[in-house]
Amino acid sequence: MATINAPAKLTQMNAPTNSAQTRVTCVECLASPEGWWFHLRRCARCGHIGCCDSSPSQHASKHAAKMGHPIIASFEPGEDWFYDYEKRAMIRGVKLLPPRSHPEDQPSPGPAGRVPENWESLLH
Repeated sequence: MATINAPAKLTQMNAPTNSAQTRVTCVECLASPEGWWFHLRRCARCGHIGCCDSSPSQHASKHAAKMGHPIIASFEPGEDWFYDYEKRAMIRGVKLLPPRSHPEDQPSPGPAGRVPENWESLLH
């Protein structure tokens, strides 16, 4: 994938909404009795946390398409990258307000107790 510079407007999208600041998990997955994720992504515009495109439900990309928020950041501990769904490319982002990842004691895949034994065969 090509790396490109982020659009200037990205610097204005670094503050998550108040409700998103307290979320550190894919709420759509939690709302489903059998929902689980592989990795988590954060919307750079509003702070929505969704599961990645390798996860069964792909909530991060669904949020991007529905809301018109194409830029995501990894929400995994130790990862610092941004992706633009419209450009289909990694981009340079800005430092987002905390939290920048889910807690290190939160499992990935997760949530604990919901990940099927054959989870690897269920990834996209």
